[in-house]
Amino acid sequence: MREQQAVGTRAPVSGGDGDVLAATPAWTRLEQQIGWYEQKSDYNQHWFKGLKIVQIVTAAAIPVAAAASAPAAVLGGGGAVIVVLEGLQQLQQYQQNWTTYRSTSERLKHEKFRFLSRAGPYAAAADPESVLAERVEALTSEENAAWVSHREHAADQLGAHP
Repeated sequence: MREQQAVGTRAPVSGGDGDVLAATPAWTRLEQQIGWYEQKSDYNQHWFKGLKIVQIVTAAAIPVAAAASAPAAVLGGGGAVIVVLEGLQQLQQYQQNWTTYRSTSERLKHEKFRFLSRAGPYAAAADPESVLAERVEALTSEENAAWVSHREHAADQLGAHP
């Protein structure tokens, strides 16, 4: 039988199957951030791999088309497609976003485990909820600052201004 927690109490309570039965603002924020970073990571991974697959297939098709005496426009078009797709990848930074978002998601999950286990900074904390809130915000703020910095660097590399 699951133990339940009264609304308004501070710490989440885990039921027999490990699910959290009551949520606090810090816990809700943690869960929302994990979900957001996982979704964005998956989205960017999808686009990065999709663009790379099309580039690889197009690059492999060019010599085959040349051997089959395809018109120069077809060969040139294949090369142009590769350049455009790589430009999109560099502009949107799908690979960088994928790995950064995945890393942040995993760091948040690590924080969740430590909180639920009352390990690390939560072991001796008088108010583990406030420690969780501070650490979640620090992780997401750190990732946001890195994202802005990376975008500015990418814009400078392309000669654009944010």
